[in-house]
Amino acid sequence: MEENQIKFLIIRFSSIGDIVLTTPVIRNLKNQVDGAVIHYLTKPQYSSILENNPYVDKVHVLKSYKETIRELKDEGFDYIIDLHNNIRTWRFKNRLKILDFSFPKLNWEKYQMVRFKKNKLPDIHIVDRYLKTVYLFDVDNDNKGLDYFIPESDKINISDFLKTENTEFIAYAIGGQHFTKKLPVNKISELCSKINKPIILLGGKEDFENGEKIAQENSHCINLCGKLNLNQSASIVEQAYFVISHDTGLMHIAAAFKKNIASIWGNTIPEFGMYPYQAGENCKIFEIKDLKCRPCSKIGFKKCPKKHFDCMLKQNLDEIALFLNA
Repeated sequence: MEENQIKFLIIRFSSIGDIVLTTPVIRNLKNQVDGAVIHYLTKPQYSSILENNPYVDKVHVLKSYKETIRELKDEGFDYIIDLHNNIRTWRFKNRLKILDFSFPKLNWEKYQMVRFKKNKLPDIHIVDRYLKTVYLFDVDNDNKGLDYFIPESDKINISDFLKTENTEFIAYAIGGQHFTKKLPVNKISELCSKINKPIILLGGKEDFENGEKIAQENSHCINLCGKLNLNQSASIVEQAYFVISHDTGLMHIAAAFKKNIASIWGNTIPEFGMYPYQAGENCKIFEIKDLKCRPCSKIGFKKCPKKHFDCMLKQNLDEIALFLNA
């Protein structure tokens, strides 16, 4: 290691949104700590989020435990910044025996909110809680928000998809990791029918059939679900006039590009601290606040535990469309 270098290992294994939310820690450490060298350990499927980040010197992907430990030991890190803080990261910290700074997950506070609806959660965004892990290094929040860097090879020419002279479009991230975080497909289609701009539908391969149904019912919708990689989807989001999203990773990518976002919330709540961070000036959260069963989970379920799914079925689509058409 070169003289005066300080090597940091940041750990966050998943998922898309959570990793994007760690980018202010990366940037501020790199820019504010003299000699900072930033390495990042994550799962292989999320490495593309970090490989083009100019503030990351090296990305390590999780292999077998023994192989990954050998790789990390050879690096000679000075500090670990653990932004995941689970059993697996504990095992790495225990073997590497390096001074670590770990992110408090607030599991007990979240449990009280989910189980008893007692809000003991701090009124602070998760980004600012991440940043508290590095305050001993005199790192301040530069208030530049989130980062997302797209390689040139993945940048999309939007005119390849929009064949009209009006290239002002809305990107709709229709997917979500859990069913209870997403509007049902018929509701998405109904919402799209009320919007007066072209809409590009984004999602994974698992969202393709839903995207086809929506596009068949709405001629101004273009289904790109499952046709793009993550960076290409991010390129679409970057060029969008507005972004509609559920509580998903593309919502945070949109925030990184300072987009105006209409975020639609189901079983999860913004009070968990993961609402759009320093996004565009014209963002709005849509949620059904007066449901006694909400939040029913800090993550999500395959189906509504109460069988009514009111957190999504009672969403006021006219209100959302009015906001987007204004």
